[in-house]
Amino acid sequence: MSPRPSHQPHPLLRFRRGGPRRPGWSGGHVGRRCLLHRNPRCPDIARDAPAPPRIDRGVARVGGVSGRVMEALEARGGVAPAREILGQGVTRAALARAARDGLVVRVRHGVYALGRTSPAVVAAAAHGGAVACVTALALWGVWVLADPGLHVWLGDKGRAHAHPGCRCTDHHGAGRAAFGVVPIADALVQAARCLSREAFFAAYESAWRLGLIGAADRITIRSALPSRLRRVLDIARGDAESGLESLLRLRLADRGIRLDCQVPVIGVGGVDFVLAGRIILEVDGRENHDGPSMRHKDLVRDAAAAAAGYEKLRFDYALVVYSWPLVEAAILRRLGR
Repeated sequence: MSPRPSHQPHPLLRFRRGGPRRPGWSGGHVGRRCLLHRNPRCPDIARDAPAPPRIDRGVARVGGVSGRVMEALEARGGVAPAREILGQGVTRAALARAARDGLVVRVRHGVYALGRTSPAVVAAAAHGGAVACVTALALWGVWVLADPGLHVWLGDKGRAHAHPGCRCTDHHGAGRAAFGVVPIADALVQAARCLSREAFFAAYESAWRLGLIGAADRITIRSALPSRLRRVLDIARGDAESGLESLLRLRLADRGIRLDCQVPVIGVGGVDFVLAGRIILEVDGRENHDGPSMRHKDLVRDAAAAAAGYEKLRFDYALVVYSWPLVEAAILRRLGR
């Protein structure tokens, strides 16, 4: 029941049509194997197989020296400094010819990319580093609350380069700047400094549910967080089906209200939450609940819940995100508080 926000995704998160579309190939990545895109915020991202082929079919059709240029770039996630490409036995003349023929793009002086590389990765390379923080989370398919803009990791001593339309947010940290997309665990640690407590919690649970962070990653992330956020992770779960569920559960936990999550109800099926053993809370993302057929299905579930003796409260994205006081008042009234 992942929600689709009403606004359009950031243009840098759109991928050109054709070819694989994921961090490990069309976006590149730093230090992690790529995984499926499952990001409802980026409708142009297709769901492809998790492991990209070594050589893209488009590359295989290009022979000779130009093919070697493209192969060298593909091996580096689609974008690389010229020195790394030349280190693979490619000549400067071959690199220049590939750029002249439109097979590769000159990002800035000394940096080249394949034409189908993620625009976010290309823009980050133009800036001088790798896609980081909230932008990286969006490319990994993690649920993020707001338009992330472009966050770029520059390493500990990297410098930003001027480029058209630059409104980048810089991140510095130990290590040498590279191109691509930072590992998911690093992106979450970076996001903890940029996002609100609630937005970070929702992103963390989303990454967990998608299988992007394992037990070792969660330990590493926790150790890097301030104490106020480590306490929040004590109630984190790996089965939250949307960021909306994460937000609602955290906000009610702050009020001392306990919820039973992902509860099977006879005659109804699985429900998001059960409160006080008698109140069903459902949080609807637009993607899974738009349209007459889905609306009818929701009404059938509501009627079945009432017939089973449950009270029912149903909220959507706009209510949870923009009208929380109303949602909270409705829940507290049903509880008799």
